[in-house]
Amino acid sequence: MRTQVRKWESDIMEVPDQTTLGRIPIRRLITGLWQMADQERDGKPFDLDKAAEDLLAYARAGFDTFDMADHYGNAEVVAGMVHKEMRDAGEAPPTILTKWCPEPGAMTAGVVREGVETALARLKVESIDVMQLHWWLYTSPEYLDAMEHLMRLREEGLIREIGLTNFDAAHLKMLISNGIEIASNQVCFSLLDRRAVRELSAVARKHDVAILAFGTLAGGFLSSRWSGSDEPVEIEDWSRMKYKRFIDAAGGWPVYQDLLETLGEVAEKHGVSISNVASAWVLDHAAVRATIIGARLGETQHRSDNLRALGLTFDDEDRASIDVAINNLADIPGDCGDEYRKPPFLTASGDLSHHLNALPPVFPVIEVPGPAKRTRAVSGSVWETKAGFSRAVRDGRHIAVSGTTATTPSGDPVCPGDAEGQTIYILDKILGAVESLGGDITDVIRTRIYLRNSSDWEVVSAVHAHVFADVLPANTLFGGVDLIGPYEVEIEADAIVVRQ
Repeated sequence: MRTQVRKWESDIMEVPDQTTLGRIPIRRLITGLWQMADQERDGKPFDLDKAAEDLLAYARAGFDTFDMADHYGNAEVVAGMVHKEMRDAGEAPPTILTKWCPEPGAMTAGVVREGVETALARLKVESIDVMQLHWWLYTSPEYLDAMEHLMRLREEGLIREIGLTNFDAAHLKMLISNGIEIASNQVCFSLLDRRAVRELSAVARKHDVAILAFGTLAGGFLSSRWSGSDEPVEIEDWSRMKYKRFIDAAGGWPVYQDLLETLGEVAEKHGVSISNVASAWVLDHAAVRATIIGARLGETQHRSDNLRALGLTFDDEDRASIDVAINNLADIPGDCGDEYRKPPFLTASGDLSHHLNALPPVFPVIEVPGPAKRTRAVSGSVWETKAGFSRAVRDGRHIAVSGTTATTPSGDPVCPGDAEGQTIYILDKILGAVESLGGDITDVIRTRIYLRNSSDWEVVSAVHAHVFADVLPANTLFGGVDLIGPYEVEIEADAIVVRQ
């Protein structure tokens, strides 16, 4: 790797502010490497030595916190080259945040260890500063196993802190209630996408979980380059493909241009760029620990400009004008991370339903012998074996889901004593059974909820209302029930499948 530093690199005197993520020091401006996947797309030639040289310049200029993932092309390899170069030179190496994004399925200790060790090998380090988990389907409950095993690997020293990426408020809260120690949650957060301002920020602040914001500049759309420009007909790079979908979901090109006009006025007043205003607005939120600004290594760099966001302070006039502009935008639907799990799929490749539909059923499906042609789904719960029942049975179009508690396949209770957390887990499990038998959430026509303590009815009902807000099945709620086992709530459901 060529290690010379260009003259303009040494002229940068300031460095990004530092903060902490658990026990790890990080910069408030994190260098994101996800665009390497685009730069290497379709076998494009890409000089890894040159990329490492450019990334080394970032680190030596103080932008020495890197974010990447197992599917960002050779990002882990390049970051590892820089890490080694700086270690060998006696310099403090960069802080490494990476992500593990496995397909849903069994998360044994061996599977999780292999995922971590693969990243260690690509990075050529002995310990990863922050390992972040992305999980595709909440209905596939094995992510709880993955988190437990990650905690054990942290005890071994293979990772230093555990993070999440694209988890919503409900599941972040549920994991914390289940005893998982989480340092961060990385989510999309910008002036265009303000979902993280809602419940997620409150949960993160309450439990000292750092929100790491990506998409803050909307792939470069929140910059002066696009102010007053015509709507693009074709977009070639993945980043802008993705964030153009956010612009469309937020109301389209005209209201986005109105936003840029307002940001331009604030920027001119403070002598900064539109991008600075966009970054500062996100950093101004108390739950946000840092923003992730993507780098296209070997193409462009905006480090000196990005630094100005850290020194920008809004006055009441600024906040009022920005609020007017964003209030004209439509809210991005759902919660953080929903864009990867349900329509509208606001991702670079668009509709991900083909990917999700290609995943195997959450629970094994067994055909029942006999003329009725029934099928049944089994979750592997010890109660199913002890009491002789299936998690769900389908007869024709009808799916009946057994009374379901927050129980892992090994029989351990999830979120002991927490009715809200148990309800989140239970409804995921119920929907996993319905989907395994060919239905989906829109097919659910009835639910019955049994509570040990009647006083839990509000928090349990709130979770039910959140999950079934667009379905509104018939529902019955029972309180003061002497439930079997260490559970606060049990739920059963019925669904009628519309599609053949």
